Amino acid sequence: MNLTLNRSSSLKSSLLLISPFFLWGTAMVAMKGVLSQTTPFFMAGIRLVPAGILVLLVAWWLKRPQPQGVKAWLWISLFALLDGAMFQGFLAAGLTETGAGLGSVIIDSQPLAVALLSSWLFGEIIGFWGSVGLGFGILGISLIGLPKEWFDALFYDQTLAITFNGSDLLNSGELLMLLASLSMAVGTICIRYVSRYADPIVATGWHMILGGIPLFFISGMWESNQWTAINLQGWLSLGYSTIFGSAIAYGIFFYLASKGNLTSLSSLTFLTPVFALSFGTLFLNEVLTSWQWMGVSLTLISIYLINQRETIGKQLRYLRVKGLLFSKRTLGKLS
Repeated sequence: MNLTLNRSSSLKSSLLLISPFFLWGTAMVAMKGVLSQTTPFFMAGIRLVPAGILVLLVAWWLKRPQPQGVKAWLWISLFALLDGAMFQGFLAAGLTETGAGLGSVIIDSQPLAVALLSSWLFGEIIGFWGSVGLGFGILGISLIGLPKEWFDALFYDQTLAITFNGSDLLNSGELLMLLASLSMAVGTICIRYVSRYADPIVATGWHMILGGIPLFFISGMWESNQWTAINLQGWLSLGYSTIFGSAIAYGIFFYLASKGNLTSLSSLTFLTPVFALSFGTLFLNEVLTSWQWMGVSLTLISIYLINQRETIGKQLRYLRVKGLLFSKRTLGKLS
């Protein structure tokens, strides 16, 4: 009976850990699908402000304490700037020039920055196997997101210097996605400091509202016809991105980020492009190449290595010690 309960609890914990990345990946597909009917900054604001209100209502129902003091609001404001306005703004603007899968791939390179910053600021140990896992992850998302022609040229002919054009990459929206990735990485680090002065769930709600207001301001100043062309399916897609892709996903992620190991949690972000590419294939006809399938496999391996890095190290040390003892006994018998 206890074994059954433990397995059930472990399964629920695993699903809880994975859920934000599933929701983010599918929300990217929903956002890309509705972007032809609206404008990027309006969409970014819609994804944040209503979601923040929902999170605060849940926090009120759970009787979570509201932020108190200047330091709490200063940290929440910084959090709102980084992970609210900058991340969502860069993401929405970049998504106009990239596919849902590719955009998700670039954004989800942020675990490398999180791992390095967490090691420096919080003393989280990456270790050998964690570093190997991060390397696999970066290689995996590169295979998923970079042009197929680059890898074909690298392995099958000598025209890589001709086919590679860095200016094409920077001028097509990928740079905005990279800036979104860096904003999210610093925002993930920031939640550790925010949680010292405010409840993480309440802070998540307020950072969405405060971060969304500048996006609506930018939309009002420089965009037009933000909602006139949105049909019922478009509003449903926006609703999904707001409720599931923001309110629920962010609430779970930043609650976990305030409690657990940031390197391990952030490494699961590599799952987001896998979900984005899979559902993009189903709903947006985004087809995966053989290189991308290889990248998906490496991504999954990287997640396992990063999250099991301590266990792998202990097992290898145990096998090494056991092997040395066996060798000494064998030599003793021979002598």
